[in-house]
Amino acid sequence: MGGPGDPPEGTPEGGPGGGEDEYRSVVFDESFVRAARLQEFSAQERIADHAPAVRRRPPLRRGLSRQALILVLLIAVAFGTAIYMGVRHPYQDPAGSGPLAEPLRMTVIPLAPQGKVPGTGDTDHLYAQSPAAQFRIGAEGIPLPAARRTAHFSDSQVTNALSIAKDYIVRSSLYPEVLTADQIRPVRVLLDPDQLDQFDQSFSHPAADGRHAPTGWLVRFDPAQAELADRKIRVQGTLQAAETDASTLEVTADHTFVYALRAVEARADETAGAGKQAAEASLFTVRRELHFRFDREDLRLNQAQLVVSYVQAGPLSCAEDSTNRLHPLLAGQTAKEGGPAGTDPYATGGATALCGSLAAGSQPKV
Repeated sequence: MGGPGDPPEGTPEGGPGGGEDEYRSVVFDESFVRAARLQEFSAQERIADHAPAVRRRPPLRRGLSRQALILVLLIAVAFGTAIYMGVRHPYQDPAGSGPLAEPLRMTVIPLAPQGKVPGTGDTDHLYAQSPAAQFRIGAEGIPLPAARRTAHFSDSQVTNALSIAKDYIVRSSLYPEVLTADQIRPVRVLLDPDQLDQFDQSFSHPAADGRHAPTGWLVRFDPAQAELADRKIRVQGTLQAAETDASTLEVTADHTFVYALRAVEARADETAGAGKQAAEASLFTVRRELHFRFDREDLRLNQAQLVVSYVQAGPLSCAEDSTNRLHPLLAGQTAKEGGPAGTDPYATGGATALCGSLAAGSQPKV
């Protein structure tokens, strides 16, 4: 029998003090009740709607809170923006995109010969008897100096700037298609996009204004007048690189080019007679001092800003216009009398017309 106060049948199974309760771990707290899939209708609801005793509850939505979802969204947007900016501008200068490239400032000075231009049919003899006898041939005459890092540019960046400058010089001074066939694309593709408008205007509307002379950008001869007698052009000069500020490298180039030219057949027949004179070659000298500027974007894209071009070329006649093309005086020819058009020293807005004369020792002795 049970003790005093116990039910007649004894302590119910599973009650306090009873046997081992296998459901002791189940706690029917509020969260358990609210999570139940079935819910009993109230008595009033069952009377009014004659509904079943229970109804199925929609499942609870489990997941992140609204604040957490917004935070995850903001992080995703920021991460995506960072990736886009990194792909779009991977080498952007920390100080900004930088100023636009400066317009090219150019000067072209014709050099008139003293007397007749010497010539011969043997171009090797011409070179051997000239100051260019020890010059190298073609691009070999434009060696790259040893590159040294600067405060803000590495060895490889300095080397790249020198290489781009050399490439521009080779294309604009040594390519036969540029020299005599009026091709400009090999040079144009190396320029910073900010200078392309000036470059294009120089060739569509040449002007002796110190800004738009094709011969300031490249070397080219009048194809109706002269042709190369020897493609082994002699070259000598120097390249130097220096840092101008934290975002800019400058390369200075100073080279002398010596070309062997002869008159084209039609021109020779009209002016000098046929035969021996038409076959004679003479030397033509061009000295180019070029200043290039590079920012980090130029280095990445293998392009250059040409900011200064100083050119001396001869033998030329000072009376000829050397703005668009060079009109060389060839073997046996002399400079025409007279000089360039008069220059008003009080006028502004135009470049001063200049002309020099070739030193006696600059011509071959034939």
